[in-house]
Amino acid sequence: MAQDFSDLTIVFQSYELTEVHRGYTDRTLKVDLSNNTFEIKPVTDLMKEKFIGGKGFDLYLLWQAVTGDTKWNSPENEICIASGPLGGTPIYPGSGKSIVTTISPLTGSVIDSNVGGYFGPYLKFAGFDALEIQGKAEENVVVIIDGQEGTLTIEKAPEDLSEEAYEITRFYHDKVGKSNPRAVSVVCSGIAAKHTLLGCLNFSWYDPGRSAVRIKQAGRGGIGSVFSDKMVTALVVKSPRVTVRLNNPADVENLKKVGRAHSTEMREVDPKQNEMAAIGTTHLVTIMDDFDLLPTNNFKFGRHKDAWKMGREEYRKRFDPGFDGCWLGCTVACAHCVKDFELITGPRKGEKVLVDGPEYETIAGCGSNCGIFDADHIIEVNYWCDTYGLDTISVGTATAFAMECFENGLITTEHTGGVELCFGNKEAALELIHQMARGDGFGTVVGKGIRRMKEICHKEYGADLGFMNDIGMESKGLEFSEYITKESLAQQGGYGLALKGAQHDEAWLIFLDMVHNYMPTFEEKAEALHWFPMFRTWFSLCGLCKLPWNDVVPEDNKDTSEPAKVIKHVKWYSEYFCSVTGKFIDPDDMIKMSEVVYNFQRIFNLKMGHGRRDDDRIPFRAMGPVTGEEYLSRRERYDGQIAELLGLDTTSMTLIDRMKSLRTYREDMYEKLMDAVYKRRGWTMDGVPTLEKVRELGIDFSDVLELISEGK
Repeated sequence: MAQDFSDLTIVFQSYELTEVHRGYTDRTLKVDLSNNTFEIKPVTDLMKEKFIGGKGFDLYLLWQAVTGDTKWNSPENEICIASGPLGGTPIYPGSGKSIVTTISPLTGSVIDSNVGGYFGPYLKFAGFDALEIQGKAEENVVVIIDGQEGTLTIEKAPEDLSEEAYEITRFYHDKVGKSNPRAVSVVCSGIAAKHTLLGCLNFSWYDPGRSAVRIKQAGRGGIGSVFSDKMVTALVVKSPRVTVRLNNPADVENLKKVGRAHSTEMREVDPKQNEMAAIGTTHLVTIMDDFDLLPTNNFKFGRHKDAWKMGREEYRKRFDPGFDGCWLGCTVACAHCVKDFELITGPRKGEKVLVDGPEYETIAGCGSNCGIFDADHIIEVNYWCDTYGLDTISVGTATAFAMECFENGLITTEHTGGVELCFGNKEAALELIHQMARGDGFGTVVGKGIRRMKEICHKEYGADLGFMNDIGMESKGLEFSEYITKESLAQQGGYGLALKGAQHDEAWLIFLDMVHNYMPTFEEKAEALHWFPMFRTWFSLCGLCKLPWNDVVPEDNKDTSEPAKVIKHVKWYSEYFCSVTGKFIDPDDMIKMSEVVYNFQRIFNLKMGHGRRDDDRIPFRAMGPVTGEEYLSRRERYDGQIAELLGLDTTSMTLIDRMKSLRTYREDMYEKLMDAVYKRRGWTMDGVPTLEKVRELGIDFSDVLELISEGK
């Protein structure tokens, strides 16, 4: 160990470079910032057998580090980052994901967020299957993992180094990786993460074709706020040059074969379907609007006549042409950007910048959900959220909630510092974001998230808590992502029963349930709410993006027995896993692999004081109309349902009576859905995995059994 390596160096340590073997390095790295130490730990057979990689490794390592009393800002809380055994494959679409896990400042429980970019694969190729960041530094530090030289460094962050991902990445690209522009990836947050609980992590890399920094986000749950609290300015990893053989797959020829098949299909089919390689996820805007699913004015409405103004064709005109992926060789290539965008607000007003995105969630959350239908406004919001390190989903949903509270008189300009928080007010929406970065004004209240906003508005402003609970779109403390669920009971469960809170990455069942009616019974809905979360979990274990699975599908997929599962792709993924790891699995094995980790995460929630039935409930707006205006906007639909489902004559009922009867019915349906899902998953009616289930899955560790026994 050398203390005089440079003026900035705190710790400098060499380590042995080893090859990846069948997707694993068999080592993890722990960095303790409280005492400036590195610890290289072995990956055990248990970890690989039960937890697979990615999110599984993150959860296992975090479980060992924290207690049930650990808070998000406790020193022992960790940020864990991992890819997975399939992560880093440059010939298979969507193989560049990292999964980040920590105890969330929003939920008080374990949160996971998946993100594209290069960091996770580069971390593995530098020699580590997972990274743990624990403790708190005394001053701002940068952690550098050099996988070419075999060195680990903790150094003081340069005093004049910006906190913006663009500047940090350029600095370390020049310092560490200029000889190979694609060799370096950086993780950092931003200045707003210091002042809010909505901080995201920016995973950035250098795009040599544009001579520019590109960014993807691990957005959900305030992970960036944890990062900032630990006084980390950046994590930097330098990787060897990436090749097909760097993962040392068990069967490289079969890997090439299955990778070529899936990639070829993506290139041939995507232009005929969603054009993701040209317009990314912006195609979803008009689709959601057509089906009354586009969140508008805080999820009150599902469509708007001006939706086209922020739709696919507007972004087609704005996106810089090119084939963009957030990982090498991904033929979905949905990571688009806007070049030379001129900012109209903030400290860089008038400058022309490159903006990554926006994607659908940002467009819907910061656009229509706030009553704003302006593509350029959304691009500006996207830029500042990236620059400041803010989760656009939580920012959009929390701002929309504040706007509805303002329009209903629950908060006033006296509370907002003069900001007119009306739906459609673009200037007000941007001002909140700049306030979050500065740490002043009403933006600091919005930056605490909806759950805490409700408490503040009730206790300090006397706002109606019952009404706010109905319209505050959060579950478990996490803001809803951007889909209207009123007419899809299955998707209500997809949000409410998601382990980390209201995010769609476990189950997106709206079309199967609402449009196609593929699951009319509770048992069929419960089966879908078992299979889809389990299969989607498998991607996070392996280091994969799910878009190549079901966002671009085989042309004959609709003719298969279960088109929603895209079984042809499922079988390809099982071949992919076998080709890399040498372990044969079939589709049923994939579900079982995920079920182990999924149940472990549910038990982790229990450890943190959550993970029961009460935690799985959702605000009524996710189920049905809260206000008369909302009901009347779909009066024919709701009146028809009351007559058909309840056998009531609406002509003799007041509006209040109609709303009350519909609410009672829908809340009862949700309770019955929870019963059915818990039964299918092998949980008690309080939502706790049974002793029989944990023994069946082989996670009957002594501390797990103790929690389960207490949770009966």
